[in-house]
Amino acid sequence: MKPLATPSRRRIKQGMGVALAAALVATLSPAQPSPAQAAATFDFDRGNALIEVIYPHFQKAVRTITPDGSDATIVADHILMVEVAWFDAIAPYNDKAVGIYSNLGRRPRSEATTRNRNIAVIYAAHTSLNAVFPQFKADFREMMVSAGLDPDNHSQDLTTPAGIGNAASSRVLAARKHDGSNRDGDEGGRKYNLQPYADYTGYQPVNTAYELRNPSRWQPRVINNEGLVRSQHFVTPHYGRVRPISYRSPEQFSLTPPVNSNHRNRAAYKRQADEILTASANITDRQKMTAEFFNDKIFSLGRSTGTAAFQQGNYDIEKAVQFVATVDIAIFDVAVATWHFKRKYDSVRPTTAIRHLYGDSKITAWGGPGKGTVNDITGNEWRSYLNTADHADYPSGSAAYCLAYAQAARRFLGTDSLPVTVTYAKGSSRIEPGITPAADLTLHWDNLTDLANDCRESRVWAGVHFRSAIKNAEQFAPQVGDSVHNLIQRKLNGG
Repeated sequence: MKPLATPSRRRIKQGMGVALAAALVATLSPAQPSPAQAAATFDFDRGNALIEVIYPHFQKAVRTITPDGSDATIVADHILMVEVAWFDAIAPYNDKAVGIYSNLGRRPRSEATTRNRNIAVIYAAHTSLNAVFPQFKADFREMMVSAGLDPDNHSQDLTTPAGIGNAASSRVLAARKHDGSNRDGDEGGRKYNLQPYADYTGYQPVNTAYELRNPSRWQPRVINNEGLVRSQHFVTPHYGRVRPISYRSPEQFSLTPPVNSNHRNRAAYKRQADEILTASANITDRQKMTAEFFNDKIFSLGRSTGTAAFQQGNYDIEKAVQFVATVDIAIFDVAVATWHFKRKYDSVRPTTAIRHLYGDSKITAWGGPGKGTVNDITGNEWRSYLNTADHADYPSGSAAYCLAYAQAARRFLGTDSLPVTVTYAKGSSRIEPGITPAADLTLHWDNLTDLANDCRESRVWAGVHFRSAIKNAEQFAPQVGDSVHNLIQRKLNGG
């Protein structure tokens, strides 16, 4: 498990919306007040419960389970199961809205206060967090007590904000039960020693970690961590069967097959591998840190969410929840479609292709942490700048996430403009600590289009995806973003 970065390694500068950004990393910095201290001063009438009460505790749980935010489907699933309930919890205080998974009635306008919305959202979060992260129940209890709320109030009285919050969360949890994710680990009738998110579909890779039978198909890598050796297993290969929220089935989308990854088409196969090697040999500090930024979806897309929430004029609790629901569902739904295609095509990753093509022949490429570019590394010795995730190449999950997120966000915001600035301290790299970047480095994007484009390109720079995997995600991911936007707007209008 990698240690969490602290603000001394990552100094984040946001021109607007600093509060949400700070909340998302509050648990990472000893200089910040503890969650209990922060929540003790929470103002229910003027505050935002997401920022001041929930996120410090939520962040701690997510970071402990997935410290680098790279377990794509599992992170998306955890976040969805917690945050969608917030939308349903405030819907009764809106003139028209209904929840994603519930219609809890309409409260009188006199009750549609910031106080009641905050209370409803906190109780919804408490119920969901305990269900998704039961090992952190003591921490979530502290969250409630420090905010002055009763953690033992499990009422679902729809005339009270606490009851509405509890009911909203319960409806979401019930609706997503046995949705294909196997988050409870009981798919296939398993009763004992449950295995959450385990495959129940019988997926088996064509190649093993030690035998390449088909150079066009995904091969598990051998991971050697200081002598502790394991082979990869395709993470959640069943996830394409999960029930999406904003569309009927991933089969309604089209994606061109990864023809360049067919090893029988040797010229194209070699050409895309050589592009990866060229990027590896020429990778810059800026590209390295951009790749690290987008590899951590909690940090990168969370930061973008924070900026966007305040870009539109200091969102109150209601507007913040609506935005969060929009981008969360976009990421969740595009993950389902992406994993459907990953399982369908099961295509080769760059590491396998480069080793297959070059073997013990010398190539020019990045030589590993601290080695820079070298010309005597062999194909078998080469590695990507970022660790390659435990699933097939095509399409890129990161590219799909960023494209769907960007489209859903720009539709919600009504603009593509979204300034995002992140500053990395000298030597703050996780891959090359103490070395990269050679000097303090600032990354900046003016809009969602540029943000999503660099997110995609960073996967090629880092050597983890071929270009077709990042390029062709645009064939379906923005459509998912549109589908989610339409769903949210329909719900806000009572449909």
